[in-house]
Amino acid sequence: MWHNSDILGMLKKQKAGKDAVNMEKGKKMVLAVVGILFVGVGIAFNAAASLGNDSIGILYDGLRNALGLSSQQLGMASNIVNFALTAVVFCLGRRYVNIGTFIYILPYGTIVDLGGRLYHMLFPVQTMPVQIMGAFLGCMSLYVGVAMFIAADIGLDPFTGIVMLIRDKAGKEYRTVKICFDVVCIITGVILGGGLGMITVITAFAAGPVIQFFSERISKCMKRGAVCKTEREVSV
Repeated sequence: MWHNSDILGMLKKQKAGKDAVNMEKGKKMVLAVVGILFVGVGIAFNAAASLGNDSIGILYDGLRNALGLSSQQLGMASNIVNFALTAVVFCLGRRYVNIGTFIYILPYGTIVDLGGRLYHMLFPVQTMPVQIMGAFLGCMSLYVGVAMFIAADIGLDPFTGIVMLIRDKAGKEYRTVKICFDVVCIITGVILGGGLGMITVITAFAAGPVIQFFSERISKCMKRGAVCKTEREVSV
């Protein structure tokens, strides 16, 4: 026979469980949004530094050039690429498209444009040391942002979605597929007229390993935090 206290206890546990799930979703959403901000700013910084675009930015820049758009319209070009790639991922690997994918692509172009303005506010005068610093910040912002978005696990960005599809088909490690995919993006971007430079070469070989490095550590931190929270709840 159930007593009122037992029923209330069960209801409290169910509510606590739902609250924990909602809180976890909220944390992942925040992590994903912050990741998007980092990615957009990183793309903009690399483009503004004029030392060559990263493997993603060069594709945006190439399309921008092919369409005759101004440098201030890089965000528009990025939107075209992202929506096209999202359509491909949706058709071939729908499991990689989730709410996070749309959270990623909808504000992306605007963030890139704002990132370009931020760069010129921080670095009004372009000298080689300033350009190197801007490009370094751009690359790190991009890598950390992509890693955060992957760790959030609420859907992948279009580029990562394509890489994951190829990884599944080829049965290779993410970092290997990422490097090959970046090389293809660079070649395509150059053909379209995108800016090529030393940052392009560096990111082609560094992006995959660095993103995997940060993604693994962010995921471990999230799991460690979840375990500590569970232990505290049990002790209470």
